Amino acid sequence: MAESTRVRVRFAPSPTGPLHIGGVRTALYNYLFAKNMGGDMILRIEDTDSKRFVPGAEGYIIESLSWLGIKFDEGVSYGGQYGPYRQSERRAIYKQYVDELIAKGKAYYAFDTPSELESKHTQSPNFQYDARTRGEMVNSLTLPAEEVAARLARGDAYTVRFKIDPDETIEINDMIRGQVFYKSDVLDDKVLYKSADQLPTYHLANVVDDHLMKVSHVIRGEEWLPSTPLHILLYRAFGWQDTMPRFAHLPLLLKPDGKGKLSKRDGDRLNFPVFPMEWKDPVTGDISRGYRESGYFPEAVINFLALLGWNPGTEQEIFTMDELIAQFSFARCSKAGAKFDYEKGKWFNHQYMLLADDRRLAEMLLPDLAARGIKTDLDYVTRVIALVKGRMNFLHEFWENASYFFQAPEQYDEKTVAKRWKEESPRQMNELCEILEGDDFSDPVAMEAKAKAWCEANEYGMGVPMNAFRLAIVGEGKGPHIFDIVTLIGKAETLARLRRCVKVLG
Repeated sequence: MAESTRVRVRFAPSPTGPLHIGGVRTALYNYLFAKNMGGDMILRIEDTDSKRFVPGAEGYIIESLSWLGIKFDEGVSYGGQYGPYRQSERRAIYKQYVDELIAKGKAYYAFDTPSELESKHTQSPNFQYDARTRGEMVNSLTLPAEEVAARLARGDAYTVRFKIDPDETIEINDMIRGQVFYKSDVLDDKVLYKSADQLPTYHLANVVDDHLMKVSHVIRGEEWLPSTPLHILLYRAFGWQDTMPRFAHLPLLLKPDGKGKLSKRDGDRLNFPVFPMEWKDPVTGDISRGYRESGYFPEAVINFLALLGWNPGTEQEIFTMDELIAQFSFARCSKAGAKFDYEKGKWFNHQYMLLADDRRLAEMLLPDLAARGIKTDLDYVTRVIALVKGRMNFLHEFWENASYFFQAPEQYDEKTVAKRWKEESPRQMNELCEILEGDDFSDPVAMEAKAKAWCEANEYGMGVPMNAFRLAIVGEGKGPHIFDIVTLIGKAETLARLRRCVKVLG
């Protein structure tokens, strides 16, 4: 693809707190589209709202996306030829374009004080600063040029507002929603620049940066759709129509139950995370759970999010990142909001547990086992995880599902004892000990055949003795195939557990 037509997208979060999972999905769709088209992805930090800046938020955003495998080609912490990529470091650039709009008559100085604006809103709750009302206000359109110059010379506080002409129809050719039309009358004369902090607002900074950074496509959430007509008008005002990006507005992530947009309160209420990583509020000290600390694989989170608003048109549900890139297109994105099914997220994590390399999982488990005082080795844990991971959604469930591989049960589940330990169980377990004494515990299939032959010869059936056998080894009625368990724990441990159980329960 030629440089002039090269696809370039940007993810531009504000460092006002942790990255919401909806923001992660926006970053992901930007990434999938850019890579599918052989293009570039930019990380830009929109920190022009100094009052809402939260320390640590920028680093959190970068680390979160790195953990998830969403990679940037340029931007904050990555570098690139179109920097700087923090908007707070681009003040001089924005001022130049503010002055250009004023010189063209496309924007004007407004000197209205906060109290004057509040008074207007009190008088008319539906007040909008626009073509109908700007003539009543204190601005460079109503004041003599000499007074405007004097106010600027003595440093009076001002804002710069965009002058929106009435009775215009603005068309958005959205890649997901098709043609969307807005009337300019519904737009107010947005503030583009504030003298108080010498910074632009979101609207001006976005348009200038997207133009200068050669952004070809703007992919963002549905909630930003009402701001897009203003951005289109700004492109026209600057004379940049030929480089205006294509727009795609993604559907909302909706509550798992009820109506409305997914929020942190939903996660707190239903006990699931809404942030990619754990976040500690620097002011209150409150800690919010993250997907990483809750035990999710990053690949599972990516797969889960990709299918919230997009579908491949097939029955396939499990995708690698490369497969998502190859198949992604906005033609298969939904216009409707996507209900956030957090239980499905657990299912995805389970699928990735099954697909994961057992040795890699075992390496991740060793520190926790060491903390529990368990002395073991990587090969043994690898064999154990291969047997039990089908019963787990998360790695932190390992001990609950596999503790009996590392230590004998100290007590026996009362319900299982009442149901599975029969009057004849002590005698049968003593007999089974004699059968297993002669086995080398190297082949679980051969061992099971011996046990089956013993049961048939004595007309026991397999149910009663095998249930009692499992109770003796595990302490309750759970776990993988019993002969796989005892092959791993070994002959001496198996016989010791059988004899102890007979002694305790007999």
